[in-house]
Amino acid sequence: MTVRRIRTAAATAAILTGVSACSAPGSSTGSGAGADSVVIGVASEPDTLSPLLGYGKDGNSKIFDGLLARDAGLELRPALAKALPEVAADGLTYTYTLRQGVKFSDGEPLTSADVVFTYDKVLDAKTNNTYRSELDAIEDVRADGDDKVVFTLKYPYAPFAGRTVLPIVPEHVAGEQDPNTGSFHTEPIGTGPYLLTSWSRGEKLTFEANPGYWGGAPEVKKVTMAIVKDDDVRATRLRSGDLDGAVLPPRLAATFRNDESRKTYDAKTYDFRAVALPQANEVTGDRAVRQALDAAVDRQAMVAEILDGAGRPAYGPLPVDDPWFARGIQRGQDLAEARRILDRAGWRSSSEGGIRAKDGRRASFTLLYPSGDKVRQDHALAYASDAKKAGIEVKVESATWEVIEPRMRTDAVLAGFGSSGDPDYGLYTLLHSSLAGDGFNNMARYDDPAVDEALDTGRRTSDEATRKAAYDGLQRELVKDPGYTFLTHIDHVYVLADRWQALATQVEPHEHGFSSGPWWNLQAWRPKK
Repeated sequence: MTVRRIRTAAATAAILTGVSACSAPGSSTGSGAGADSVVIGVASEPDTLSPLLGYGKDGNSKIFDGLLARDAGLELRPALAKALPEVAADGLTYTYTLRQGVKFSDGEPLTSADVVFTYDKVLDAKTNNTYRSELDAIEDVRADGDDKVVFTLKYPYAPFAGRTVLPIVPEHVAGEQDPNTGSFHTEPIGTGPYLLTSWSRGEKLTFEANPGYWGGAPEVKKVTMAIVKDDDVRATRLRSGDLDGAVLPPRLAATFRNDESRKTYDAKTYDFRAVALPQANEVTGDRAVRQALDAAVDRQAMVAEILDGAGRPAYGPLPVDDPWFARGIQRGQDLAEARRILDRAGWRSSSEGGIRAKDGRRASFTLLYPSGDKVRQDHALAYASDAKKAGIEVKVESATWEVIEPRMRTDAVLAGFGSSGDPDYGLYTLLHSSLAGDGFNNMARYDDPAVDEALDTGRRTSDEATRKAAYDGLQRELVKDPGYTFLTHIDHVYVLADRWQALATQVEPHEHGFSSGPWWNLQAWRPKK
């Protein structure tokens, strides 16, 4: 799962409900359709389509736009704002001027009041979202006429502009409803390139091109997102022509590489798989056990055997090629060290299958992973195999997220996290003790004062050298006091019928499939001639 649960992100895996292999996603029939429509298979659906609760908050929503957006290289560019913001010398004031002539899909014009309403409602404690802390720097947001919005910050927050990809909602519609229970959840109105036309829970969402889109009407006129939980079923439906494209694990995607009618797209990511080790558990709450598990795991083997090489070992939450990565923390499997750590901590080998024990307690715990996710299943099984070599029993169990969520306090979870962009975006919600147990934020309920201090420093200063030192120290502290066993950073792999041009991938966050992937810029696609 992610730091932010699915109801606060466009495509975060949470309630995973699939469709059968014989169920068609709609009247369109996949690769048999024309290039003006597309049917895409994804593993999950959002709980809500309201940005007030988190839908599309990191950009790339097809229904909404933010003040800014990101291009293929993740550089910020104007969207609803006509230019990048004017930033005061002290870094505390950001002024945006809105693009002229933008209308919501119901024909009403976009104004600065809609922007103010959106941010005020997101920051309102009565609004049930778990990403409010990401906008902690905002002191005030106000309109300056109909076309200007001014943000005042409490402290200089270096990556603030990147937070303004948050989708803007219409006050004249959303303002008339309770943000937590209103119909805007399933009947969204935005300024984006597509309109939602239907949503069959657990089966599909259908979109049509917005003819009045300010960026020009898209050439792909109809989009169906088919919700197919199971990886194998998704591959089967793609192969049969029921789907035009799909998100697939690397090994399944590899079976399409010789198919001349389809193209495979690989996206580098910040997305990592890790085991969240709850500190309330009698076994994983022992730092020595967590350290031993970190030493016992064979990350290189996981990349080679589970990901078929489509990924990298994860030595922490940031990938090794990220400029913020702490050099020198790379480490290989060291079973001898794992055993020494456990010996020193009093976890002694026993006759019960070689599983260690301490004070009458066996070194045994349950590891949960979401049903139908073959990649996480394989990670969980490999992790359990490595742990057993050090004398720790890991009992692997699959379940739905509805079952997993109430058990996260005491059971380990094979989790997925990762945010692209600034390190604050992903690390604060993953690790800060103030967010322990806040939905899927800080799932392990990790609490390390040194890490909290580094996170606060990184967030509250704009000096790059100070920030670099803070995040460097944070990553080194995670090696000494691991709340998670970081396993791999995975590449996202997509397979799509070769009928369009202008497709590209971005460096992606954990959330993918629904809005990321080669269809992140769907509105720019053009049918091949």
